[in-house]
Amino acid sequence: EDELRGKVVWVTGASSGIGEELAYQLSKIGAFLAISARREDEVEIVKKKCLEISSLSEKDILVLRLDLTDRSSHEAATNSVLKHFGKIDVLVNNGGRSQRSLFVDTNLDVYSAIMELNYLGTISLTKHVLNHMIQRKKGKIVTVSSVMGIMGAPLASGYCASKHALQGFFNSLRTELTDYPEISVINICPGPVQSKIIQNVFTENLAKSLENSGDQSHKMPTDRCVRLTLVSTANDLKEAWISDHPYLAVCYLWQYAPTWAWWLMNRMGKRRIQNFKSGVDADVSYSRKQK
Repeated sequence: EDELRGKVVWVTGASSGIGEELAYQLSKIGAFLAISARREDEVEIVKKKCLEISSLSEKDILVLRLDLTDRSSHEAATNSVLKHFGKIDVLVNNGGRSQRSLFVDTNLDVYSAIMELNYLGTISLTKHVLNHMIQRKKGKIVTVSSVMGIMGAPLASGYCASKHALQGFFNSLRTELTDYPEISVINICPGPVQSKIIQNVFTENLAKSLENSGDQSHKMPTDRCVRLTLVSTANDLKEAWISDHPYLAVCYLWQYAPTWAWWLMNRMGKRRIQNFKSGVDADVSYSRKQK
């Protein structure tokens, strides 16, 4: 709380899920907020609740419509936040979409759209904000990646690719900023979390939405994921894996014993595909039901 209170935090993808919960918890801490998403009306609803649950005033929360795929708008958006608050202490790159489709069934334009949104949109916005942080010689760049940025999994080949790209990019960027020790680059890798991300996933073609997202209650509660994300941010962790088992255990296998991880994922992957095809959540077999 002491580390983030009074800081200007810009959260993308703030209309639902992890981004929405980040806005609520940050407002309670007393951080000043810029909250963005494509759906400005939904972000206004998030702002209203933030004002109800915190001591922040109207001017302490800026709602800013942002389309990550419209890279030409990112400089103006950054300038709007700077004009309102005078600075950006923390950028939380949270906007993005997941995927539920097999590669053999999926049009290539879906992969292009995933990379445009999750990867290129994120690094475009980061570039403009980083220029400001370099001038100030301090700041935090927090990117919500995924355990899928560490491992591979069926039904999410494009999503995994975009998150692997983010991991590689920000790990490289960190090494370019050694002359700025007060600029932190933080990668957050959540496992399955209760959010609306599954309802908005890419499928085998851009015009099709997921017919049945399945029960999500077995996944980590969003508020716990966000609390651990903020703890990681406050303590400048370079990378945080935020997940329940068995996904956390698989991350360690993938990192330290990849041959075993490939064998295990082949077995788990078959069940994941079977779950998806039968209309239940792909990950339901591997998590304990939350009470």
